[in-house]
Parts: sequence; structure tokens; C-alpha cells
Amino acid sequence: MTVTTHPSANTGFFDLHITGLGYLNRIREVKPKRGDAFWACDIAALNGPADDVGYTRFDCRISGRDAEALVKRCRQAVYQGRKVLVGFKLGDLWTDTFVYSKGDKAGQTGVSLKARLLFISWIKVNGEMVYQAHRRDEQGAGNDRSAASAEQSEAGNGYAAALSGEAAGSFDSPAMH
Repeated sequence: MTVTTHPSANTGFFDLHITGLGYLNRIREVKPKRGDAFWACDIAALNGPADDVGYTRFDCRISGRDAEALVKRCRQAVYQGRKVLVGFKLGDLWTDTFVYSKGDKAGQTGVSLKARLLFISWIKVNGEMVYQAHRRDEQGAGNDRSAASAEQSEAGNGYAAALSGEAAGSFDSPAMH
């Protein structure tokens, strides 16, 4: 978990960001009675020792335009039961209480962790790397070469087009395997 401070001219603002890796689940479009529709997903974030992994579930509203395009492209793979693992950054964590309506916990109060999905740094589908974001700290020639090779890789697979809104493909297409 990281805390970043961004002071502005008039007021200070403190960002609380959660970074990690986890599995994408329940990708859906939410259409509230009031307000605009938005995309959401669940992330089962991994935590704890590697030989005894635990999971923390986050119910996320997808906020970043690039993150939304990437998650939409993962939708088919998730619903086919493939394991879609992502590196992520969440912001604006809050809790929501609810009452279980069925099952063993029917009538009991539960708590859901909610957050905004801001950024996806990489995606693996069934263990195969299908997307990696450009490095944000491009300083020096070494990073320029990495960025150039990433751009070339993305251009060959159509990821650059997807991020610019030009393609409607998914990470499940035969060309991605």
C-alpha cells in the first residue's frame, strides 16, 4: 500500500493507493437508476506468504479509460473460466455493508471493500503474459529501448489500437495465443 501526496495551489490532497496483483472476476456494466452507467469488476487480490496465499476481494468501479478498455477485453476470458491475473492500482477505498439474502449467512450483515480501479500494469491469461503497460519513468536510453520494444509488441498484437478505442477484440482471440 502506498500513500502519495499531491499538494495543489489552494489545498493539499492525499491519495491512498493500493497496488498488488489479483484475479479478475465478475466483469459487468452497472446501470444505476440514477446517474450514468459504468463498468465494474471484482479483484481477488493475493496476499500473505507465497506458500499459503490469502485473498482479499475488492469490488471495483473501473475509472481509468485505459483500464476500462483492458478489462473489457478480458471479459470473454473471465467468463470462459480462464484465470486472468492482473497487476493493479486501486484508489479511494471504502466499505459498504449489506445483508446476505441467501445461503448459510442469510440475514447476517456482511462488509464489502469497494475501490476505484485506476490502472492495470500487466495482464496474464492462464499464465501467459498478454499485456504489459509502458514504463512511466522513462529515463535514459535503456528505458527508451524497452518502451520501443513494448510499442512494437503492442502494435503487432493490436493492443495500441485497443487502448485508443479502435479495436473491439479480446485477449481470448486466437492471435493472442
